[in-house]
Amino acid sequence: MTDRIKINRVKNVLGRIDYPTGRDEAASAFADVTLVFADGQTNLGELIAQADRNRFDSVDDLDTELNNVMPIEAVGEPGQSDGDA
Repeated sequence: MTDRIKINRVKNVLGRIDYPTGRDEAASAFADVTLVFADGQTNLGELIAQADRNRFDSVDDLDTELNNVMPIEAVGEPGQSDGDA
């Protein structure tokens, strides 16, 4: 069964595994988790697999790296604008 979590709950879910951990191990552990955000969704395991780092020493390490690979749809509210450029 696939878990569906909102983006604001991802840190709690990341705490389900032991650290330090490798990228491949973390991606595998969360392969059945769908991350739901403001304007879409993605597979958490696939997102972790895109990370540049090979190792995460803590939940905070992995959470920070996820923020770097998060799709644009995950940021803000649907239809939200950054204003005039």
